Amino acid sequence: MTVRQAKICDLESILPIYAYAREKMAENGNPRQWGTDKPTIETIQQDIQQGNLFLIDAKGQLVGVFAFLMGEEPTYRRIEGKWENDLPYGVIHRIAGNGKQKGILKQCLIFCQGFTNNIRIDTHKDNLIMRHLLEKYNFKECGTIYVEDGTPRIAFQRN
Repeated sequence: MTVRQAKICDLESILPIYAYAREKMAENGNPRQWGTDKPTIETIQQDIQQGNLFLIDAKGQLVGVFAFLMGEEPTYRRIEGKWENDLPYGVIHRIAGNGKQKGILKQCLIFCQGFTNNIRIDTHKDNLIMRHLLEKYNFKECGTIYVEDGTPRIAFQRN
């Protein structure tokens, strides 16, 4: 698998991956994290324009997508709990796979570790699959943060 930066021309290939992820989250007891419309097309376009959206390719097929950025995440400033450290960090958001390839998070982490070993991520309490994967990849649960709409997310960090 390889990772590359997304371009606007990739948008039509990205949308079905997020649609699949929303469907699977709902089927697995997590219908609220992304609802029926998250991430929005505007958010995806903004991620692409800012150079923060990346695609995972397996044998010429787009199998995963994630946002990664270095620097402070505003919603992480306030945490009910405590981060592992206050060092500079990278943030993973909006990670999703098409369901046809295992190892999406692993490939994402390999890529992100090329920038930093200090990585933060959050997920909904009902996203048991992601919570299991974060534990598998040695992320520590640090507490609760609140996203822009005010809903809580469990915050994780690995360094």
